[in-house]
Amino acid sequence: MTTDVPQTRIQRKNREAIYGAALEVFSTEGFRGATLDQIAAAAGLSKPNLLYYFPSKEAIYTGLLSGLLETWLDPLRDIDPTGEPIEEMLGYLCRKLEMSRDFPRESRLFANEILRGAPHILDQIEGPLRTLVDEKSALLRGWAAAGRIAPLDPHHLIFSIWSTTQHYADFGAQVSGILGSEGEAHFKDAEDFLTILFRSALTPVNN
Repeated sequence: MTTDVPQTRIQRKNREAIYGAALEVFSTEGFRGATLDQIAAAAGLSKPNLLYYFPSKEAIYTGLLSGLLETWLDPLRDIDPTGEPIEEMLGYLCRKLEMSRDFPRESRLFANEILRGAPHILDQIEGPLRTLVDEKSALLRGWAAAGRIAPLDPHHLIFSIWSTTQHYADFGAQVSGILGSEGEAHFKDAEDFLTILFRSALTPVNN
């Protein structure tokens, strides 16, 4: 992405349009199948106009993924060290499930990047993402040491929350095909089930 272009209202609007179009094209065609022509057409811009903002398809893709990663991590950042541990983790679980419901294309786009070995965002995964997960894992260890949650491996607890919640976005067609329903119905059932599952896992035995 070019960084020396003044951020006027029109330019911000065009960047948002490009990212919105790119999300649609990349989530449908994949990175390799997507073209700048397709993204420009979906954004309602000419290809030269698009290239004024982004020098390449890869620049659009990387910028889009970086923004998605930031959004995806907000619920993890919001876990409150001063809150009640089990409720904080169940709140995190519910926020992640809500994101899967509200942003399924974004979740699938991110998952496809990871399945390809994360070539465009590996530095962010090994850098800021790892730092944040390590920070929250230390918090979970502290809660476990104080007897406030069960002594679970914190990294794998976080991975389990990711996998169980994002499943409903990344494998949405499978979920809907098996359950014969779409939308709010199975997300509410999933929230009820996962809340029971993780509350049981997190509650110390002596409680």
